[in-house]
Amino acid sequence: MSPNYAVDSLRQQVEIRANGLCEYCQSPKKYCTVSFHCDHIHPKKEDGKTELTNLAFACPSCNIHKAAKMYAPDPSTGESAPIFNPRQQNWHRHFQWSNDFLYIEGKTSIGRATVKALNMNKDEQIALRKLLKNAGKHPPT
Repeated sequence: MSPNYAVDSLRQQVEIRANGLCEYCQSPKKYCTVSFHCDHIHPKKEDGKTELTNLAFACPSCNIHKAAKMYAPDPSTGESAPIFNPRQQNWHRHFQWSNDFLYIEGKTSIGRATVKALNMNKDEQIALRKLLKNAGKHPPT
């Protein structure tokens, strides 16, 4: 058994649990040309553990923008709100798709802060969503 077996096994469990989708922006791994990450929801630098209950499957963009953030300003109120936690919160409670299914809209302070902090509606994401929608592959179910 390789020394990375436990890490590889954990990563596989995280990906399977997420159905191959970024747990923040819902981007599908199978249409991304860059490897997805196992994000530490509670960051390692804040003593977050590398265990299944603290890991989220994240596209590179969401992971890079989230970094070690645990809070971000809600753009509607300016008040600090926690970043969405996929282990403790339901995506549909905090987010919804725009009418054309191209944009992620925050429904709560957590959702709005997360959309803004993780830049979930950047141009490249919108272009991918549009292509996938035209191919009948978006939004994810």
